[in-house]
Amino acid sequence: MSFTPSLISRWLTLVFITAAAFWLRTHDLARRPMHADEANQAVKLGELLEAGRYAFDPRDHHGPTLYYAAVPIAWLRGERTLAALSETTVRLVPALFGTASVLLLALLVAPWFRSSARDGSGWPALAAAAFLAVSPPAVYYSRYFVQETLLVTFTLATFVCAQSWWRTRHTGWAIATGVSMGLMQATKATAPLFLTAAALAIYLAYRLSRRNERQPADGNQEHRQANRTPPSPHLLPRALTLTFTLSAFLLTAALLYSSFGTNLTGLRDALSAYAHAATRFGSDAPPTGHEKPWWYFVHLFGWFRNGGLVWHQIAFSALALAGFVLAFIPGAAAASGRTPLLRVTALYTAFIILAFSLLAYKTPWHAIHFVPGLAVLAAATLAAVSRLNTGRPLAVAFALVTLATQYQQTQRVAFLRPADQRNPYAYVHSSPDILKYRALAEAAIARAPDQPIRVIGEEYWPLPWYFRGLPQVGYYATPPADSDGAFIVSSTDQAEAVRARLTRTYRESFLGLRPGVVCILFTLEP
Repeated sequence: MSFTPSLISRWLTLVFITAAAFWLRTHDLARRPMHADEANQAVKLGELLEAGRYAFDPRDHHGPTLYYAAVPIAWLRGERTLAALSETTVRLVPALFGTASVLLLALLVAPWFRSSARDGSGWPALAAAAFLAVSPPAVYYSRYFVQETLLVTFTLATFVCAQSWWRTRHTGWAIATGVSMGLMQATKATAPLFLTAAALAIYLAYRLSRRNERQPADGNQEHRQANRTPPSPHLLPRALTLTFTLSAFLLTAALLYSSFGTNLTGLRDALSAYAHAATRFGSDAPPTGHEKPWWYFVHLFGWFRNGGLVWHQIAFSALALAGFVLAFIPGAAAASGRTPLLRVTALYTAFIILAFSLLAYKTPWHAIHFVPGLAVLAAATLAAVSRLNTGRPLAVAFALVTLATQYQQTQRVAFLRPADQRNPYAYVHSSPDILKYRALAEAAIARAPDQPIRVIGEEYWPLPWYFRGLPQVGYYATPPADSDGAFIVSSTDQAEAVRARLTRTYRESFLGLRPGVVCILFTLEP
């Protein structure tokens, strides 16, 4: 492998990496059972398809971009109702955005590495894209119908557009930056966290860079005066540019939260989401069940054994950690990427990891926000190694070993054991038993078509997804007065009350719903 590829070979390499990312994210999407969160959001998408209406819910749902992005894909696949929707269709949405994030990362960092590389090739940008393409958490959650992958993609798009504006000063890029920020906000209310982390990282990185520059002697007043930056003659245009960016941001977010003007209360609800979050996650809030120790994400990117299986990202994390150190060694950083920009990446990634680690509420899909930054830092390490004597073969070896271990882990988490309780990314995942419910319900309806299906208990997701399109399906927190039906699914704590209200003969059986949750099934005897 040559580290001085031509322009054509570089683009072909990027196309290959993007194609690999696409395949990993789209292959056999229907294989894994639907997670409860996926099912909940897929049902909400079905309502949008059927009724053409969407209303943002600030209490139990995130922003609307996921649903609106899924609509054209469902239309193209001929699915216009909830009953017609498939797992493949809904999961294509994060899969496509996850693929786009790989391309965006390469576009973002290619100028950094190209300007500092001896051969001007910028090949480390391809390495960073490859690391993201095969990353276990990035692949796994790009196959998950949740907002997190879209948020990563819109964040990278914001950075790409902002960098393009900085280089060209074209107003179009400023507007595109605002649109991308608006899409971030309309995806999840955590968007300000990433924008704040980026702004703080840029500020600190450039302060550190200026501190390292040689300063004139204190007595040399004339020298200081000569080097003082004159007032910018472009203050007004920049102020207007900022106005355009903020306007694009607010307009984009407002259009989506208001359901394109059809639900103006969505604008109020978008702000009230923060009040709901404070109530739910504040110091006085009851436990959510998702509290984790501060080192939870460090654990995910380390090496550990669970149920006899080894899960790790140790090679990738080691390269990234070395890149973080290099970012603050001026000579080494200059050899592996523009010093301020590499420091921006290091600081931004550190801030994001720190913020999520300090929050008690943790879920594994938050880990995908760390991967782009870690991928760039890992690529910076390869760039620095390649500049050593005989370092290029060593850099190739490090890259291949890291990619091989990432791919091996991705195969296990996304394809071999995607719903296994031992899989650290299969978080409170639906049991494989969930795939049996529909067939049992259909068989029961065929024997007693005039009888309803009843689901009794507070723990029942993702059953509404698997029972979609079936007639006479009812959901109850407690048993109704008439609990008879062709097929009854009951939680264990409601089973005795259900038995007391049944007047016909039933066959009882058991099926799992998710780890620690078992349902009792009552099937009407003919």
